[in-house]
Amino acid sequence: MNGKHVAVLMGGFSSERPVSLSSGAACADALEAAGYRVTRIDVDRNVAETLAALRPDVAFNALHGPFGEDGTIQGILEYLEIPYTHSGVLASALAMDKAQAKHVAAASGIPVADAQVMDRHAFGPKHPMKPPYVVKPVSEGSSFGVVIVKEDQSHPPQVVTSSEWRYGDRIMVERYVAGRELTCGVMGDTALGVTEIIPQGHAFYDYDSKYVKGGSRHVIPAQISPNIYQKIQTLALKAHQAIGCRGVSRSDFRFDDSSSAGGELIWLEINTQPGMTPTSLVPEMAAHAGYSFGEFLSWMVEDASCLR
Repeated sequence: MNGKHVAVLMGGFSSERPVSLSSGAACADALEAAGYRVTRIDVDRNVAETLAALRPDVAFNALHGPFGEDGTIQGILEYLEIPYTHSGVLASALAMDKAQAKHVAAASGIPVADAQVMDRHAFGPKHPMKPPYVVKPVSEGSSFGVVIVKEDQSHPPQVVTSSEWRYGDRIMVERYVAGRELTCGVMGDTALGVTEIIPQGHAFYDYDSKYVKGGSRHVIPAQISPNIYQKIQTLALKAHQAIGCRGVSRSDFRFDDSSSAGGELIWLEINTQPGMTPTSLVPEMAAHAGYSFGEFLSWMVEDASCLR
């Protein structure tokens, strides 16, 4: 038995609560099987008091979305001096803001698509950029609020300015990059394998294709040329380091090999709290590298610290 007391933080109150509950339950079960003493915490607004009373050796952060992924819970854990997994305050906040993360990535020589940030209420009857383009909330995950505007669409998407919109007023309008959906995880200072994501019955890798059974197919290793495979690994590690991530992260890419000789490879974003069920993308990459799910999670627990 390991003996360490691990508090698994899950749930929370973002749009990604159901995903976090699934990740957290899977992690808690696997960590118990690996010999850790585990307490499951469904995070609410009193989480600081709960953690202060519990005083675990490590907090395993299985939260997704705002509060759990944007530096907020990381700041609470720093204040309480409880070692935690994944990225620290600054890197988490930076990665959660897609626009700022894109600026840092571009400054580090990582290829990104042209984009602009605007207030959703400024959306008028004219397109903000030539279609096709993508509209996405600046600080959301799991593809919540993502809208693809096709080339033949006559006006901007009306949902963005409607009262139904729940994802904040700051939005990013980004040039649409056609092609293949590729992703690569990083574990410490090592890039893992590259996975191609093939949505099944969906126009893109949206919420349902991520979390509904049969919504997508994962191909690892991705069937791409060795030089593109290695370039993706290099760029994923570069993004992880430039943004200051710790522990585990995952970078998403689009690769359009239909036109130019070498194709166009574009970095989209980095995820500091990737899904953590055994069939999620990064655990699959770790398994491809030879780590069981329990070994992978144990590595994260042992890597935990403050001042990340």
